[in-house]
Amino acid sequence: MREASITRKTGETDIALTLALEGSGSSQISSGVGFMDHMLTLFAKHGRFDLTLSCVGDTEVDGHHSVEDIGIALGQAFAKALGDCAGICRYGSVLLPMDEALIQCALDISGRGMLVLRTEIPSPRVGDFDTELVEEFLLAFVRHANITLHVRQLEGRNAHHIIEGIFKALGRALRQAVSIDETLCGAIPSTKGMLV
Repeated sequence: MREASITRKTGETDIALTLALEGSGSSQISSGVGFMDHMLTLFAKHGRFDLTLSCVGDTEVDGHHSVEDIGIALGQAFAKALGDCAGICRYGSVLLPMDEALIQCALDISGRGMLVLRTEIPSPRVGDFDTELVEEFLLAFVRHANITLHVRQLEGRNAHHIIEGIFKALGRALRQAVSIDETLCGAIPSTKGMLV
């Protein structure tokens, strides 16, 4: 079973995270940032990953350190759980509607962390959550998971729906990419012979 546990403690956050790639979508999330709890719960459910997360951070300052460090820890967990990436499908893509929002998400477990994010989130905040932190989370995640990720907002006027669509689409695209391709017979899907 492909799974990983990560602990990360800095002067700003204290994180414990476990991830199982072959899961049912169950999650126990306590990030200290309510909106992030909801987004990570959606991510786990739609990716069918089992995810537990505890984060104690300096949220009295703001949510930035917690959200970014959670992205780092989750990326590290994905990289660790995938190991040498033998037999994975490698690529995933989703076109996901969320009411009036439409999100396109495509990714490559390439060994190269890269984010191309084309969104226009119309509000600086959703509740107490700074919407600019979506990009900070995704950047931290892809850099530490070594994933190339493209996200494009094709439609959308509601900040909550746009962000929710991004997290659902990311979970579903990752589910495709980490799935085992039986036709590869355990081979690494790259002419280089490696993805890490």
